[in-house]
Amino acid sequence: MEASGFTVEAVNSVNMGAIKQQYNIGANLQSCHTAVHASSGYVFEGHVPAGAVKQFLSKPPGNAIGLTVPGMPAGSPGMEMGSRFDPYLVIQLNEEQSPSLYMRVNSKSAQDAIGMDDQ
Repeated sequence: MEASGFTVEAVNSVNMGAIKQQYNIGANLQSCHTAVHASSGYVFEGHVPAGAVKQFLSKPPGNAIGLTVPGMPAGSPGMEMGSRFDPYLVIQLNEEQSPSLYMRVNSKSAQDAIGMDDQ
């Protein structure tokens, strides 16, 4: 994230479950990291590509509270495994309604291109 221009302040917690609960991240939508954007309060769970975060922050969908990439898909940012890439979904977390599909990421090249049109 820092390489993509974000300022990151890491805070370790022994009770990540409480943090995920605070941000209404259901068990089936959780991953290993939870980030909260300091100025907006939006939450980003797991290995969400930096381009998707930038795109989301530039035009936040109504009723959205953030994005998640459930689990730890091979090839997602921070989960690089050589040439292995498992397609994955970026899910939009919403206030008072079910999560919805934000985008599909089907390849490494597609992942790298996310948000490039916005720059």
